[in-house]
Amino acid sequence: MIAKLRGTLDSIGSDWCIIDVGGVGYHVFCSSRTLGNLSGIGEAAVLMIDTHIREDHFHLFGFVTELERDWFRLLQTVQGVGAKVALAILSACSTDELSNSIAAQDKTTVSRANGVGPKVAMRIVNELKDKVAKFAFTPSATQEKSSGAVPAGVSGNVQDAVSALVNLGYKQVDAFIAVNVAFKKSGNDDLQNLITLGLKELSQ
Repeated sequence: MIAKLRGTLDSIGSDWCIIDVGGVGYHVFCSSRTLGNLSGIGEAAVLMIDTHIREDHFHLFGFVTELERDWFRLLQTVQGVGAKVALAILSACSTDELSNSIAAQDKTTVSRANGVGPKVAMRIVNELKDKVAKFAFTPSATQEKSSGAVPAGVSGNVQDAVSALVNLGYKQVDAFIAVNVAFKKSGNDDLQNLITLGLKELSQ
């Protein structure tokens, strides 16, 4: 199984690229975000690879970070989401947007992707809500390592703070992100503190 390619970018298309490794060209399917992060033709390129072997094909899917590859695999655990749809989602949403939207149970962001209707989007946010903990509350999805997980017991106050902000008229995903930032800045899981600082983030 191929897990990583290091070589030279030979050519690039709308959803693929060819990486030349020692004179052998590997055709790799990628999200538009991954393709956008590659250097120019003839430049060095490194991709994390997810290999799909079927009776009728041998496909390679490439990612700049392990985080994006992990999301690619996780998305496909949802019924109705194959490799093509998973790449479309990763093209339409950053991993930050994806983790925050699912944690906030907001299907709108996910449904921006081509081929993702309301039912599939709802299935994604419902089925993955308990699996995104390791992706949510990170300083940046472009960083592959989180600076630390949210301590046990914080999630209840976070959800209560988000609900309070939603009741004040803010969108759920915006409220979730604001409370997320408020917690990371203060390190204080007090409910009133999260609401106050969350409001401050939303007003900026």
